[in-house]
Amino acid sequence: MKLFSLNKKPVTEGDEDLLQRYRQTGDLAVLGQLYERYMPLVYGVCLKYLQNEEQSKDAVMQIFEELIVKVTRHEVKQFKSWLYVLARNFCLMQLRAGKKMETLSIDEVMEFPFVLHPDDNNELQLQGLERCMQKLTAPQQQSIDLFYLREKCYKEVAEITGYTLNEVKSYIQNGKRNLKICLETNRER
Repeated sequence: MKLFSLNKKPVTEGDEDLLQRYRQTGDLAVLGQLYERYMPLVYGVCLKYLQNEEQSKDAVMQIFEELIVKVTRHEVKQFKSWLYVLARNFCLMQLRAGKKMETLSIDEVMEFPFVLHPDDNNELQLQGLERCMQKLTAPQQQSIDLFYLREKCYKEVAEITGYTLNEVKSYIQNGKRNLKICLETNRER
């Protein structure tokens, strides 16, 4: 009876061995085996920084996706320590990105750029809106018309107009601001 086989790989390969094997073969199962050892550590780091269980679970998966590329580009001497720093930096970037993102309710996003005032004549307000719309640039007019009046989403507006998504967002934002200024100026007269 043989206790050892020359063809079998050792059950407990070290981090460096698994890392080297992944770099040579590109086999995600090998990297997954290595990552699995440290998933509780990564989840703990994410939970510490993000303070949200669901976001932390998502982050664990996103960090693995980053790991696929980064582990081949960087010299890693101590995988556990390197992974800890990668996870911490990932979470810090998520927090930084979250601060930059302004959260709006759906009502704020879909709100038309002016409010009818009950003490004003609605017909005069609509005429004022038409005059102000004419003062907008053609891309702003088209984007606002499609987004607010025809209730198209940003992507649909981009497809219809041929503008990029960022251009559409910009035209709508700037057009909305210009309409508001124009309408307020007319109301004061």
